[in-house]
Amino acid sequence: MSMHKFLQLMTSLIVLCGYWQFANAANHETAAQRTIEQIMTGEHRSDANIARNPWRHPVETLQFFGLEPDMTLIEIGPSGAWYTEILAPYMRDHGRYYGAHFSANSPSAFQRRSLENFEAKLAANPELYGKATVRALLPPNETAIAPEEGADIAMTFRNVHNWMAADLEHEYFEAFFAALKPGGVLGVVEHRALPTDSREDMIRSGYVGEAYVKEIAQAAGFEFVASAEINANPKDPTGHPEGVWTLPPEYRMGEADRARYSAIGESDRMTLKFRKPAN
Repeated sequence: MSMHKFLQLMTSLIVLCGYWQFANAANHETAAQRTIEQIMTGEHRSDANIARNPWRHPVETLQFFGLEPDMTLIEIGPSGAWYTEILAPYMRDHGRYYGAHFSANSPSAFQRRSLENFEAKLAANPELYGKATVRALLPPNETAIAPEEGADIAMTFRNVHNWMAADLEHEYFEAFFAALKPGGVLGVVEHRALPTDSREDMIRSGYVGEAYVKEIAQAAGFEFVASAEINANPKDPTGHPEGVWTLPPEYRMGEADRARYSAIGESDRMTLKFRKPAN
């Protein structure tokens, strides 16, 4: 074989290998997407929760964060379990799911009831949730939300404003940092404030500045990786009488201007990805 033909053959093989790698990756992504789509419309979910899928974009959000079903995942602040209904079944067979929920030692009766309801929900469906682990998160005293440096990925959805209200946002992010492996990912979805909003504005409204979330994460040691507009809503001007709770699904204003707020839809949200440095 001449050198020219040999080089042609090698080039063809390289191209073919690249194609198969691309095809395998695409097939893997498609299979993962189908699995998430099946779970998020499953019979275990209420009609009200399924109706929120178009606003919360679970497939695109989880793919952006890089979730794989064989990872060890921490869902931070699962509250009423909207995302838990997707994440715990997705991780059940090959990975680990930790739900970092409120503590039974919380001074807040609301938080204690929320934890009780969450645990009851998991216990009522052991087929889906029987392998899930619930951990207490109450900084600064209770922060062991997974084995130390044992998690591949942690995610939190619309919680940062609550930690700010308690003046504990830095302690929370430090707990996430301690729980993640070197190279582990932190994904944050949060209502997005205007850049001019003050800290007091953010706490009152539930909308948080994107720059401030990055500041908190980086102070804890995280590196910013990327942002996405997956959960953005350009129709949301953010300046509502009852903050983010003015909009659906809360409608805190009741019937007052309900049609207008319904037309806006759910809040404008940032979607941010951070990484714990590998070294």
